[in-house]
Amino acid sequence: MKLSIIIVNYNVEHFLEQCLHSVRKAIKSIPSEVFVVDNSSVDGSVEMLKKKFPEVILLANEKNVGFSKANNQAIREAKGEYILLLNPDTVVQEDTFEKTIKFMDERKEAGALGVMMLDGKGNFLPESKRGLPTPSVAFFKVFGLSFLFPKSKTFGKYHMGFLDKNKTHEADVLSGAFMLIRKSVLDKTGLLDETFFMYGEDIDLSYRITLAGFKNYYFPETRIIHYKGESTKKSSVNYVLVFYNAMAIFARKHFAKNQAATFSFLIYFAILIRAGIALAKRFLSQVYIPLLDASILYVGLYVIKGYYEHNVKNVSYPEHLVLLAFGVYVFIWLLSVFLSGGYDKPIRLQKIVRGILLGTGIILSVYALLPEEYRFSRALILIGTGWATISILSMRMLFHLFGIKDFLLEGSTSKRLAIVGSEEEYKRVFALIKESSIKTAFVGFVDSTLPLTDSPAHRFRSGETETGRKGDDILMLGRFSQLNEIIGLYKIDEVIFCAKNISSEKIIDAMSDSNVDYKIAPQESLSIIGSNSIDRAGDLYSIDVNAVTKPSNQRKKRIIDISLSILLIVLSPLLIFIIKHPFNYIINCFKVVLGFNTWVGYEQTPEFSVKRKGILFPADALKDRSITPEMAERLNKIYAKDYSVGNDVSIIWKGLKNLGR
Repeated sequence: MKLSIIIVNYNVEHFLEQCLHSVRKAIKSIPSEVFVVDNSSVDGSVEMLKKKFPEVILLANEKNVGFSKANNQAIREAKGEYILLLNPDTVVQEDTFEKTIKFMDERKEAGALGVMMLDGKGNFLPESKRGLPTPSVAFFKVFGLSFLFPKSKTFGKYHMGFLDKNKTHEADVLSGAFMLIRKSVLDKTGLLDETFFMYGEDIDLSYRITLAGFKNYYFPETRIIHYKGESTKKSSVNYVLVFYNAMAIFARKHFAKNQAATFSFLIYFAILIRAGIALAKRFLSQVYIPLLDASILYVGLYVIKGYYEHNVKNVSYPEHLVLLAFGVYVFIWLLSVFLSGGYDKPIRLQKIVRGILLGTGIILSVYALLPEEYRFSRALILIGTGWATISILSMRMLFHLFGIKDFLLEGSTSKRLAIVGSEEEYKRVFALIKESSIKTAFVGFVDSTLPLTDSPAHRFRSGETETGRKGDDILMLGRFSQLNEIIGLYKIDEVIFCAKNISSEKIIDAMSDSNVDYKIAPQESLSIIGSNSIDRAGDLYSIDVNAVTKPSNQRKKRIIDISLSILLIVLSPLLIFIIKHPFNYIINCFKVVLGFNTWVGYEQTPEFSVKRKGILFPADALKDRSITPEMAERLNKIYAKDYSVGNDVSIIWKGLKNLGR
């Protein structure tokens, strides 16, 4: 056995599927075995593996044991001369394994090898080659000097930016996303250190390989795509804690005590700084628009109040009462806008107007119930409604004109897509797009099967329309070799490659040549996968779960859960005589309020494994509850794609007796 490939998976089913398709193509001429160690995924990964990749050796853990331990499980069973640690969110070229193994065979001093990695837009990932994180290197990294001076031999050692990324070099540290290791070297160095749960284990192993007298090589003559960030959001506090703590473990293990102490202090100081920044960034990203709205509304109301007092009414309202009232008004208006979906993206102006009018109705209703001494002016409420509407809408439209991403209006974000592949795959992928919630303004076809002598661009089928959506019409844009010209001519925003007909090498070459968004549609898959930036998790178009996952529906579902729970608790003295298992029913009410459960959720099936369990399921709306797993799965999909609040209420009403389940 020449090669043993080991992939550790945790809840990235669609990425894993795409990765294994690329691996399957790349190992055709190499005696090899493929292991997937699943760390208790709940997204259907295991079922997908059994169904689509029966040749894969599956090791399914009952809990998440971490990256190091999971890899070690497979390494102990591996029979290959070489061990490849490979991330599930990667795509390898067809020649990747042949080229890397040939290089290792020719250099017996090579202990391990890493390749050039590109992100989902074709940009080079600097962690393809790294320096050893000594205290000085870590200091320059933590305080941004390596970012400011990436090519400096002093400050840029972390990513070794001073080395040509297009040439083969020795490297101190290789990435665990793709790390080809000689099995005999692992026999000498030992396996991955299981002290590292996630992150740091590749640094530790790379260092131990060099200590054992072998060399690590960075090899750019083949490339892979690495959808960096899918498994862990790198802006999260959890990532900061885990990553920097791994660095501290490495320091304590390998450096002298005085160096380790200095390093650990630096690391924990970095944790405080980075965690604080991560928390602040996340908080501000969620509240800065409402805070901006609140500031504009409050200042505007105060100015309007002053003008109204001196030029219209000639009165003076109590300052403390006005300040309090305006704060309450602003809070109610913005809460109503939020509940109405006015903060969903892309922005729909009618939702904002609806929310403001709803808030005004609430304010006037409460105002009418207040004692006389607390009621000072209905006119200011109505004028404030006008100000809230005009100011918020104007700000949205102004920022939209400037192209600020968080303020783009609905209808302006429709994508112009080019699908590259065979005609058959184009139709399949186009059907997926229509089934998803993605809005498109233009969809064209680039034929990857056309010979170079064919005409550069032509249309076929009758009744052609610009969007290519009339019946079975296809808007033919040209051939694969003209992709760059097609992108410019038709102002394409996003290119989707059909992996069945196009090699990974050609896809990666195309991604490196132009700067648009890219996605890949794996063969026979219900997903289209891509990544728009180095810091963002991979985007996913999928028809498996659609409507119920929209932010607006998630918000509605949560509101329904809380509202019904409160109502059911209030009515419990009556309902306990109707509902089976009344004690469980009361417990369920509190579980739903706290977010541990939802009143209506998916029924557990091979394809639908869920974290937040439902008390009731879509099948509870049927009189005959004796259904097959296939029927349950179908009902789950219908519920997911066609979600409505009415469905939830109907299922709860029909399944009322089972709320104590």
